[in-house]
Amino acid sequence: MKDKLIKATAKDGQIRIIGADTKELVSMAVKLHGCAATASAAYGRMLTCGSLLGSMLKSSSDAITIKIDGGGPLKGVVVTAHSDASVKGYIGNPKVDLPANSIGKLDVSGAIGKDGNLFIIRDMGLKEPYVGQVPIYTGEIGDDLAYYFTVSEQTPSAVAVGVLVDKDLSIISSGGFIIQMMPGADELLADLITYRLQEIPPLSKLLSEGKTIEEILSLIFEDMDLKILEEFEPKYICDCSKEKVEKALISIGKKDLEELYDDGKEEELVCQFCNKAYKFSHEDIGELLKKASSK
Repeated sequence: MKDKLIKATAKDGQIRIIGADTKELVSMAVKLHGCAATASAAYGRMLTCGSLLGSMLKSSSDAITIKIDGGGPLKGVVVTAHSDASVKGYIGNPKVDLPANSIGKLDVSGAIGKDGNLFIIRDMGLKEPYVGQVPIYTGEIGDDLAYYFTVSEQTPSAVAVGVLVDKDLSIISSGGFIIQMMPGADELLADLITYRLQEIPPLSKLLSEGKTIEEILSLIFEDMDLKILEEFEPKYICDCSKEKVEKALISIGKKDLEELYDDGKEEELVCQFCNKAYKFSHEDIGELLKKASSK
């Protein structure tokens, strides 16, 4: 089944909702990076958050990057997303696999750590990107993003992201949602939604039981006039190319390129997002050195 992201409203537009089933894209990403179980859960949650946030962008040329690093053994996760809900990302240490936490779940918080910040970087084509940050709240990622919305954007939000990892490291289910109260919304609505979220099973469990993201949101917003506005298929897409890698090599400067050229060896650069390798012969590096010298 294809992944799906939906944008919706409820209660005459007083509530904004974005929900997604991201099993396929997370499955692809954790295989690309060779993630262990705890790393898969953390990386999958970040990718899901990225897809949700990306769908909130207004222009196809905009991008949003989420970065979290709390000093834990995971060594940080970075995810970049676009308005079509596509994402790419990398993880500092994909081999992290910690013992279960106190409630028997994968210890994402322990892998992330709490001594650091969550960064949200919006690139909207301006001279400088907008950078927002908050201290890591729990390290569970969903809670941290909700904290960011509340503190940095003054938008009361509920964020849930979950990934179920099987014993063979395959992804059983993955998904998430962002629920936000719009300005002027009835305060009692927020209390009612909080109560309903506390009463339903975890999102990843519901998805693993075969429920669709529409069915889960319909359960939460029963009798609240849920209206689906848009649908997307979130995907893991890396836009790397040899041309971009060449530009990165030229950007290291003439001196460093001369050292590479003088070594007389073939160079191989690997994309940190998809692990695709790009090889540059001694002659290729000579050509890049000419380009760097002419600038």
